[in-house]
Formats: sequence, C-alpha cells, structure tokens
Amino acid sequence: MNTSIQIRPATHDDALCLSVLAMQVFLDTYATTGIRPAIAKEVLHAFSVSAFTDLLTRDGRFIHVAECEGNLLGFSQITLGTRQELVTATHPAELDRLYVQEPFTRMGLGSQLLHAAETSAAQSGADMLWLTPWVHNTRALQFYARLGYADRGSTSFFMEGEAHENRVLCKRL
Repeated sequence: MNTSIQIRPATHDDALCLSVLAMQVFLDTYATTGIRPAIAKEVLHAFSVSAFTDLLTRDGRFIHVAECEGNLLGFSQITLGTRQELVTATHPAELDRLYVQEPFTRMGLGSQLLHAAETSAAQSGADMLWLTPWVHNTRALQFYARLGYADRGSTSFFMEGEAHENRVLCKRL
C-alpha cells in the first residue's frame, strides 16, 4: 500500500466520489444475496450525490475521508447530538458510517478514520460516540470491540418496512 494516504475532512468536491464509494461498500456488505427493490431504493436515496452534498453543508456533521493519490478509499461520518435510548450520555454523537473499500480493509484505514471521528466528536463537546452495526457484520462487531466499544443491546434498522437487527455500541470519549 502506498504510504501517501491522507485522512482529511471531506469537501463539497468529494460528494460524487463519496456517493459511489458508499454505494459500493453498502452493497458489498448488505446485498450479499443480490439486489432487491428495498436495497436498491435505500442505496439510491441514502447515497445520492445530492444526499452527500446536503450532509456536507449541515452543522454538527463531520465526514473524514481516506485518500491516496486523489482516490477515496474510505470515509467516516458522525452527527453530533443524536440520541439513542440504550446510550446514556450528556452530549452524544453518532458514528453514522465507517466505510472502507474492500481492497483497503485490514490496513489500518478504519482505525484512522474512527480516530478522526472520535477526535472531531470530542473536540465538539461530545462525551460518547455510539453506532449501530448490523448484527451479521461480524468483522465490524469484532473491530469495534477491539477498539473499546461496549455492546449495549439490540435495535432495529428499518428499510422499506423491513426490520433488520443491529447492535448498539458505544464508547466514552
């Protein structure tokens, strides 16, 4: 792997590449049995260029990207002040996404992106970072456990009326 990987805040110019990267990682992770209407609708809505353009203009949201020679390899996204019933915190922040393209996993990019998210959250006054990974994403669950995230219980993610079990993980900052 090239050593010129940079972790930096995302800019408006990154919206197009963030959109495609998010679609790719989401589909690689969650569409393991193929594409069906619920997944297609979720991807096209949540990861459109306009959705990322909107995210990049909102206060209280931070997106960091891992970039190498002008290519985005992954990103982390947090939202300040988002509450979750299983997380007790005065000033919580949610890790909405931590996505790394498959060829670049297990190279430390996820840890670097998570560190950037934790740092931004803490510097903005958050005392807890929480997230809700899919119950079947064993690699992600093990990753967060290794980095000190505690499992607080189960929640559901709803997509087109379908409930999908997720775990609630959190870490004091």
